[in-house]
Amino acid sequence: MCGIFGYFGYRNAIPILQEGLKRLIYRGYDSWGIGFKNNGKIEIIKDIGDFERINLENNKKSNIGISHTRWATTGKVSKENAHPHLDCENKIAIVHNGIIENFQELKKELMERGHKFKSETDSEIISHLIEEYMRKFDFPEAVRVAFLKLKGRNAIVAMSENFNGLVGVKKGSPLVVGIGEREYFIASDVRAFVRETRRVIYLDDNEMVVLK
Repeated sequence: MCGIFGYFGYRNAIPILQEGLKRLIYRGYDSWGIGFKNNGKIEIIKDIGDFERINLENNKKSNIGISHTRWATTGKVSKENAHPHLDCENKIAIVHNGIIENFQELKKELMERGHKFKSETDSEIISHLIEEYMRKFDFPEAVRVAFLKLKGRNAIVAMSENFNGLVGVKKGSPLVVGIGEREYFIASDVRAFVRETRRVIYLDDNEMVVLK
């Protein structure tokens, strides 16, 4: 079990993501990570340990980001295995909750196509699958087609350097959307953003949402 949380709106996403992660810490405390856009590029901050004990000082601002708190399943507890995970070109970032039952098969196929991996996790293959499908499709469609390749109970939130928004999709694992005034939240649990808005949509299995 892991916790995922994303924000897209008019405020600085970074402190919102930090606070949301603290409320999701019950879902995993092996490692944590935050991804956001900085000057049009995706930047990642992540590490091992209990996020509640971290004093993350960051003066950067961004109106969009994703975050994750991990309970290790596939792959040991390490900074490399912490989320978010990137594609080969560092243009796509994802956070993931679940277990990809066919990840070894998918990873082998991606490696044969030249993809390079930085972690031991099953989750990292998702960003590379999206990268592969973006050769044919726009970002939301690439996320949708990539997710269809995954077997098991999974939920993801993805962002791209070239797309102004977030994409979330789920099957078996929880994912809920919060709607504010000119801003959106998406998380494993409503408690991540319940202080921000009480207008929520619980996604059904095999549903995808595009927040833009």
